[in-house]
Amino acid sequence: MDVRDDWFEVIVGKTRRVPLPDSGERGDGSAVARQADAALMDVGWKLSGDLLERLSAMAPGTALETAVRIITVARREAGDHVRHNSYFIDFPANVPDTMDFWLERITAALAVPATAGPTGAQLAAGWVNLLDLPGYGTYQHTWEEMVAAHAEFIPAVSDRLTILHPGGALGEEITSLYLSLAGSRVPLSDDDAAVLAEVAVECAAGPQPETIPVRENRAVINRVRLAAGAPLLADTVTDILRLAVVASGGDVSLLEPARLRSFSRPERRMLLAALDAVVAGSKAKLGDVNQRREQWKRLGERLHPHEFPQWPHAADVFAVARGEKRAPSMASRVEAAFGAGDARTAAAVLSDAPGMFFRSADRLLRTADYVTERAQVLRTAARLAPRASCRVLLSLREHLLSRMVPTDVSRLYANRGARGMAAADTRKPLDLAAVTELMWLLDAEIGRRLSLPAPVLVDSAMRDVALPLSGKAMPDGLGIMPRGSVSPVTGNVLRFFCYWRQRERRTDYDLSAVMLDEQYGNPEHVSWTNYRTGTPGYATYSGDVTEAPEGATEFIDIQLRRVSRRLILPQVHIYAGEGFANAAESFFGFMLRDNAQKGAPFEPRTVRMKSGLRGRGRVALPLAFMRGDDGKWRTKWMHLYLRGHANFNQVEGNRISTSLLTRAIIEREYLNVGYLTDLAGRSGADVAGWDGTIPDAPVTFVGLERPAGLAPGSRVITLQNLGDLIPD
Repeated sequence: MDVRDDWFEVIVGKTRRVPLPDSGERGDGSAVARQADAALMDVGWKLSGDLLERLSAMAPGTALETAVRIITVARREAGDHVRHNSYFIDFPANVPDTMDFWLERITAALAVPATAGPTGAQLAAGWVNLLDLPGYGTYQHTWEEMVAAHAEFIPAVSDRLTILHPGGALGEEITSLYLSLAGSRVPLSDDDAAVLAEVAVECAAGPQPETIPVRENRAVINRVRLAAGAPLLADTVTDILRLAVVASGGDVSLLEPARLRSFSRPERRMLLAALDAVVAGSKAKLGDVNQRREQWKRLGERLHPHEFPQWPHAADVFAVARGEKRAPSMASRVEAAFGAGDARTAAAVLSDAPGMFFRSADRLLRTADYVTERAQVLRTAARLAPRASCRVLLSLREHLLSRMVPTDVSRLYANRGARGMAAADTRKPLDLAAVTELMWLLDAEIGRRLSLPAPVLVDSAMRDVALPLSGKAMPDGLGIMPRGSVSPVTGNVLRFFCYWRQRERRTDYDLSAVMLDEQYGNPEHVSWTNYRTGTPGYATYSGDVTEAPEGATEFIDIQLRRVSRRLILPQVHIYAGEGFANAAESFFGFMLRDNAQKGAPFEPRTVRMKSGLRGRGRVALPLAFMRGDDGKWRTKWMHLYLRGHANFNQVEGNRISTSLLTRAIIEREYLNVGYLTDLAGRSGADVAGWDGTIPDAPVTFVGLERPAGLAPGSRVITLQNLGDLIPD
């Protein structure tokens, strides 16, 4: 397999495995291996014993080349591939009061003839533009000067340590990654989808997954098949439309309008033949055309179906889109039944589409006013459950948990672009007995499908990680957990960081944090308008950087033991310039450390989480920190964006929407790994908590990271492949 140079880095970042050749020049690379291990530990990574041994057996030159590539990945994953300067050189010490600093800048401007006149005129008018003040918003010292001003960092046992393991040959690892992404049971994040699009080309002639459950993944692979002239994978008309859009460089989710390209005659023949076969197999599938009439019309203009009379069923698709033929959709028949308040008829129509039935289960139970109607809905659910995807069943099971929450809690809405909003839940309550029975039958079916080769060892740190029922909101990065996951916070100092580098125009991101009490009110914040909290002072802002042609970082330092509020909500606001997805680079993260460790504002081995900022909103809400009744702090992962304003977003302007979203996330119940592993145990699997001992025999290990020394043949589920835990 001929592969591009950077697939090595992609494999290490995605899998925590290092591709190694089966054979090659042997030698004594032990000195290089030890040096690489030490360098990796400086950024919070480490070679496993097996990987250290394999690297030591390489020729020194080969070992050095491999080590350099590993370290490059490790530094990028932790955010250490760029230089993180702070506006105030001694941060978090010696940060002035906000107004004192502004007055200092004004005084400096009045002392310089070039700025004294304009500044004086602004003051006379009753305002002042901070960006006009000398020294405001730009670094006044170099990165080297900032590092020299800080005491040496003292490593601690509590620092993060991510273990890297040996992998197979590069070609084998690429194939494994392809099969994992293509066969994923949950929709991929934008980053993973982009990787799949590239790796599918590399693996077009190799092994293929047995099934491709996610239709968006199928479209990506069909694009490669279309280019190669291979048979297409399609069983709905929308599969063909999605392929045409993806092949034109459009949005695979079909949510954004796409400009369709012209297709060659061989491509048109393939698309129309596949479309004809789908409709020939079931005329009912023509009903799906109505949902996207305009897109189908545009595709018809590109495919010229009239030139291919041998595929009349394909021509019917475009006739329906133009309104020349009638094809009532299942959705229209279901809506008619719901409009008449007829839950029985709606359930009967939906019984032909198990996925749609379970997605509509809440509405069916709300519409069913009588016990007999609810009983019929439940009987239909029991009959259809074996035919529905497990992801749909899990999504409904999680949804029913949130329906048990008191009705005064806002309902969370989050689209595929991670844009979130909260609104009052106006749905009427569900019948408790019906919900209980439905949850019971869902548990029974999910438990029946669970296949975890025994024995199963579960790391307790993994139990509160939410199941990734969709990876859409998951950004790329280090230590990322699905939305709704809960993880413990250790350390006395919590430090947020936000880095961005503008691409074409001046861009100003602002890192902020708002603190709320038990009722999600009484807000207090730190930001560019308030550098420090009042007494007791526990949060400090590093200073406002207003442009980033070479990259810029802002920090917030929080002394957790002094915090009087219950919730801490970090935010990143776009004040001006390029959006998160348009900047050359942007990411957010947090560090945990003890006061005694000192060091520079950014120390990579204390980074616990670093995620890309690529959402479509103008305000990022990555996670929330909450203090429990036991006094301990925990993280709840949000992965949300607010739409915000085109410019001038700041923390004072979105307190209400932030509070509503936070409450909706924190008080919502999510299915987690503990739910599935407990269910597996109740279903007869040999499941036990992991005590840190490495067993001699193969096991199924479920934990945040793969431990070293597992027996060959073991199955490992970590954050990198958490979706594999979800049954078929």
